[in-house]
Amino acid sequence: MNKLRCCFIVLLSLIFLYGCVQTNILDKVGLTTLIGYDVGTEHKIATTAVIREVNPEFQSKVEVLTTENDTSKGNRMEANRKLSKKIMVGQMRVVLFGEELAKDDLRYYIDTNLENANVSNSIYMAVVEGKAAPFLKYEYKDIEDIGQHIFRLIEQNIEQEYMISATLHQIAHDYYSIGKDLAMPIVKRDGEFVKLSGVALFKGGKMVSSLPARDSFYVKIVRDTFKVGLYEAILEKEDIPPKLKHKSSDKITVAFDAIHSKRDMVLVDASKPEFDLNIQIRSRVLEVYPDINQGHRESVAALEKAIEKKLAKEITRVIAHSQKVESDIFGFGEKYRSAVRHSNLTKDKWHKMYKDMKINVKVKFVILRDGVFE
Repeated sequence: MNKLRCCFIVLLSLIFLYGCVQTNILDKVGLTTLIGYDVGTEHKIATTAVIREVNPEFQSKVEVLTTENDTSKGNRMEANRKLSKKIMVGQMRVVLFGEELAKDDLRYYIDTNLENANVSNSIYMAVVEGKAAPFLKYEYKDIEDIGQHIFRLIEQNIEQEYMISATLHQIAHDYYSIGKDLAMPIVKRDGEFVKLSGVALFKGGKMVSSLPARDSFYVKIVRDTFKVGLYEAILEKEDIPPKLKHKSSDKITVAFDAIHSKRDMVLVDASKPEFDLNIQIRSRVLEVYPDINQGHRESVAALEKAIEKKLAKEITRVIAHSQKVESDIFGFGEKYRSAVRHSNLTKDKWHKMYKDMKINVKVKFVILRDGVFE
């Protein structure tokens, strides 16, 4: 009898709980997949939302709607007044920032999304060349859902390690960290296509510069490890050792995939400060043009040294650019703060130190499986 009573109480509780849950039927809501922010008129926020609506026959259409208000919540209410379906943000995958807004300050937008329980910390963030609204509203010939297209574009390039990752979680960590600045991919419209065009560098919450998409390789290899991506190095005339010189060409192009990379930052002098940056890469060479004899060990050793020299030069160039604009996207400041006790480091203090910091870049490049091509 007691057992039956307990079962009845549990069943009754479930019925009451079910009645309290707010249900969202798919054909009665609009699913926001992407939001773009721009500077609005009279200091307002211009929000462009990509919203997918599903009808009772499970056919879907995409709405791209721009509103202006003083807050992001106000923009959502304004958008709801223009649509027949309730807007939900639980399916949001990407947040884009117009270039002008990114150069102002993104703190409000980082905090707003962090505080929203319906927004996943794994959403991607990126900067748009120009404004987000016209970029999203353009009627692309072969793109049905611009929100999903941009999400998949960013996702597959991050997975293949062609571009750095910038999720809400990563951006918030770098923004609030003393000794590291945030970086994001840059997207742009290229005719009827959308492409990743570069990497945005930030000082605090403000975008201060950018690097071309090709430099994402150097950024990633200093910030993190490199495992599965493909990269192409171009050895110019001054980079080519005598053993590899061809009469028919003044450059050698080498395509390789990084099987494994490892980087080590060592603080060698806290007063300057000065760092040794040691990077080790073990890689398979996929293609060399003009061709060289990869069965000849001396030629392979000369190629390894040439690639080491080239990578060290390019990494040094990218770091020097970040120092010039005082954007430590690599986290040298975090390493400094952990190595120097009682450093009392602040963001402003580190930015000034970072500008004059000395970095000694050394690359060790080892070719694996000589002569194996894709």
